[in-house]
Amino acid sequence: MEFRLLGSVAVVAADGRELPAGSAKRRSLLAMLLLNPGAPVTVERLTETLWDEEPPRHSRTVIHNHVSGLRSLLTAHDAPAAGVELVTDNGAYRLRTPDQAVDTVRFDRLVARARSLDDAARAAADLREALALWRGPALAGTTAGLPLQSAARALEERRLAAVEDLARVHGRLGDHCAAAGLLHTEATADPLREPLVAHLMHALGRAGRRSEALDWFHRTRRALAEELGIDPGPELTDAYARLLRTDTPPSRPDAAPRPALPPGRSDRVPPARHPSDQDPPDRLAFDRPASDRLAFDPVPPTRVPTVGGLASVPDQRPAPAAVPVSALAPAPARAPAAPAATAAQHTPWPFPRRPRGFAGREDELAALDRATAAPGAVALLTGGAGVGKTTLALSWAHRRHQDFPDGRLFVDLCGHSPLPERDTAAVLRELLLALGLPVERMPATAEAMGARYRELTAGRRMLIVLDNARRSDQVRPLLPDGDDCVTLVTSRDRLGGLVASDAARPVPLAELSSPQAVTLLAATLGPDLVTAEPEAAARLADLCDGLPLALRLAAARLATGPARALAALADELADEQDRLDLLDVEDTSVAAALALTVQHLGEPARRTFRSLGAHTGATLDSRTAAALAGCRPDEAAAALAQLATAHLIVQIGRDAYTLHDLVRLYARSLPGDTDTQVLPRLLDHLLNTLLTACAAAEPGSEPCCALPPGTRRPAEVRPFPDRASALAWYAAERDTLRGAVEAAVAAGLHDRAWRLVLLQWPLIVWQVRDGWAPLLEHGLAAAEADRDPGAQSRARALLGWVLLEEGRPDQALDHLERAPDLAARAGDGCAQAVALVNHAVALARHGDHAGRARVHGLLLKALSLAERAGRADLVGLARQHLAHECLAAGAHEEAAQHAARGLAVAEPPFPVTRRVVLQTLYGRALAATGHPEEAARHLGAALRTARAHQYGEGEAEAGAALRALSDGGAAVAGAVAPAVAPPAAVAPGTAVSATAPGGPAYARPSTYPR
Repeated sequence: MEFRLLGSVAVVAADGRELPAGSAKRRSLLAMLLLNPGAPVTVERLTETLWDEEPPRHSRTVIHNHVSGLRSLLTAHDAPAAGVELVTDNGAYRLRTPDQAVDTVRFDRLVARARSLDDAARAAADLREALALWRGPALAGTTAGLPLQSAARALEERRLAAVEDLARVHGRLGDHCAAAGLLHTEATADPLREPLVAHLMHALGRAGRRSEALDWFHRTRRALAEELGIDPGPELTDAYARLLRTDTPPSRPDAAPRPALPPGRSDRVPPARHPSDQDPPDRLAFDRPASDRLAFDPVPPTRVPTVGGLASVPDQRPAPAAVPVSALAPAPARAPAAPAATAAQHTPWPFPRRPRGFAGREDELAALDRATAAPGAVALLTGGAGVGKTTLALSWAHRRHQDFPDGRLFVDLCGHSPLPERDTAAVLRELLLALGLPVERMPATAEAMGARYRELTAGRRMLIVLDNARRSDQVRPLLPDGDDCVTLVTSRDRLGGLVASDAARPVPLAELSSPQAVTLLAATLGPDLVTAEPEAAARLADLCDGLPLALRLAAARLATGPARALAALADELADEQDRLDLLDVEDTSVAAALALTVQHLGEPARRTFRSLGAHTGATLDSRTAAALAGCRPDEAAAALAQLATAHLIVQIGRDAYTLHDLVRLYARSLPGDTDTQVLPRLLDHLLNTLLTACAAAEPGSEPCCALPPGTRRPAEVRPFPDRASALAWYAAERDTLRGAVEAAVAAGLHDRAWRLVLLQWPLIVWQVRDGWAPLLEHGLAAAEADRDPGAQSRARALLGWVLLEEGRPDQALDHLERAPDLAARAGDGCAQAVALVNHAVALARHGDHAGRARVHGLLLKALSLAERAGRADLVGLARQHLAHECLAAGAHEEAAQHAARGLAVAEPPFPVTRRVVLQTLYGRALAATGHPEEAARHLGAALRTARAHQYGEGEAEAGAALRALSDGGAAVAGAVAPAVAPPAAVAPGTAVSATAPGGPAYARPSTYPR
């Protein structure tokens, strides 16, 4: 078994297979253990490694779980037989490995042996073998904690020291060209490392390439001045002075003179990777047709890739005769093509390659076509992190490359990047160099460079891609002149200023739809795998929020993991605790992409974003955000606007926003301040809003419960102008409220949890058959945990009615029979009255005829309790159901009395539907007792009221009773009575009236007792 730290952290089995080491945190823990082979590593040190800031409360548990996972992985692959053992040692962890099992140990031993050898050839062989162990940046794929960052830097220093050792050995062997090629690659990657550049200059001088060596000095001097504001140190200046006073012969006197090679090239070192083969693209790239390259008067500088982008390296080959700068403008006839040998001297600036695996986005490509159709068009492609802006821009640029015969320029402005944001003057300088302006003619100021840039682009048919912009003022100086240039800007921000000042055409880029996301998975993984598991592919697409970056990371994890089952990966991603860790592959992750956006937010917006991690739903407004962040609604509104501008949330209406799960999970993962009141503030905000919604949904009702002690009153509560708006809010926030209940239970806030359930009764009773039982069971459990018998009574009354409507009468009656006694224990006569009504109606529906006396008795007891409490709404409720039962039993006179007395108390603000039901019952009772004219008058009034208030079922019942009356009054009571008086209240401690207009036939509560 082998362990690798020199590159991506990896575990390799004896057969050469790379084993699944797990998430970035697990790899980080493994790396810290391997950096201390055989030595104990404390939990505190591992905590520092895994969490750069404040660790979570359960950090020890997380570390223990990662250690257990590593043990399982090692044991499953016979690690003990290979001498590998992960043990616990007095509260610390120790990873025992064989001497040669860790690549860092092998590297150090090879380097140490090479330094001890007198034989240069053998030393070179050992150093090459040591450097071959490096597969990329050390400790890649781990977290960015300070301990591992320091370790990675130390390892990189050891690698560079070995490179310099190898270069010195090449010098001892007389092969200075090989030494120069080796050092050139490193100096290009780290151009400000002065000792490395000085060593390179010595090697180039000894190889007979003094002009290149001198150029390296001047380039490094400029870079030090521009980026650090310092002059070269003594080591670099000494190397420069030695080159000026020494005429060094070629390294091998017997060798034939060789032409100077471009920087980064030698006969022994392969050429640096072409920028167009890299992903992501370098900061600046240029592409123009070969036929047009000689229209530029200077030889374009050769470009070599660096960490920060493309560095300009003047070509050392003889330049052709200069062409006047006017040749940069279109000419009536182009000069004839130069011979091939001459053309070869002009190195094109590469444009990034066409993105691989690009799929879909046809609508967006068409939108870009429209946005770039106007003269001098500026198209603004905006969207959140990882949504695929650069990929779309490059795909469009390659699709339309023939429209830009004078070339294409690509600039990464690093607006949201680990690298510093590009300086405008530096970008303009590179653009002018790309356009062929010689260094000696470079203007001195950024303003003059901008003017020269616009002059050179005027009249040319070019595409300028300004990628990753953060601000409008970053883009404006880089816009070309003339009507024939097209500029394509990509940004995570909306850049409204650019729209206002330069008529930029926004092209917003959203996440992929589920079918588009599945298509992208098929393009990345291959169609066969996706076709074999279509449901799992769709689920995976949804778990990735349709985000192309997340989808590609999921595909990469699947393609490189031990199993290739979409369903298995979807199951892993379904766990919110691990989702972001799973979407982290080597140096690319969703979290890192989002972090680059968040780091540019102002502090109020950043604080608000962190608080969104505690939100229990996908939608929110400024009032909810204010509760989460503990600020005023106007401050929250400003923060939400900034988050929407940065595409961290999506505005879906006026003061209405949504955030995707991955963004919410990232916000939750951020280390926050010590504000432990985020969740309680959210719960109290929701409780206050629920009370307001109840009052609007059921006018005249009283709340079923008081707010718990210590509840905060929000600065502003959402108003509901009417019943419809309240019910619409209930329906829209159902998932948020369910999540709030679960969060409250998890936090032990049971007094809030059951209230959050019961205060949803208006929606529950209107959509009673919509799967409410699990939520109500949560509410009942919370009420029991809170030891509140009154809450338990209300929860059982509501749950019993839902179960009854779902066709589970036995379970329903169990809850309904227990509810009255619980209310009596709590001393809540009102809740007891309603519980009795609910129980009575359930018995009437599912009991036998002999039980009617019991039903009647329960209703009379409920009436007595309501009258004793002085609750007119409950009195009306009890009399409504008594009238219904009396009609069914043939007691028409008693039915008429109950209906008449119920009508007397059913006055506004009680719901109109209550009066419609009671008036219909009264009309039937009058018809049955021989008063047809009076019955017709009441039934007609009920019909008109129901019609005026769009109460469809009430209108139908009243109309049916009228028709029965015209056909023969004796049939009125028996024919329709059972349908007119709906079952009892389902809500805890509520009164019941009629069925919902246009809804199913079930009772709708109208008021709550306190």
